[in-house]
Amino acid sequence: MANTAQARKRARQSEATRKRNASLKSALRTAIKNVKKAIAAGDKAAAAKQLQLEQSVIDRVADKKVVHKNLASRSKHRLAQAIKSMH
Repeated sequence: MANTAQARKRARQSEATRKRNASLKSALRTAIKNVKKAIAAGDKAAAAKQLQLEQSVIDRVADKKVVHKNLASRSKHRLAQAIKSMH
């Protein structure tokens, strides 16, 4: 347990940050899932539109350094590739 005032404050800050990061990471996973669902539905135009909407969420989470920028880039690329390969 934190003994000094500084350590108690740091523990409070860490807990708040952990909750915020968990929420943002969840939003990222949901955004990716929404695009995958649109791809599975088979409508290329709708899937492309969904990716366009969710890209901002993916980028926002990466900008806040909750996940690495390369993970965000890789996720967007893989989703775009999946849409591009649809018939």
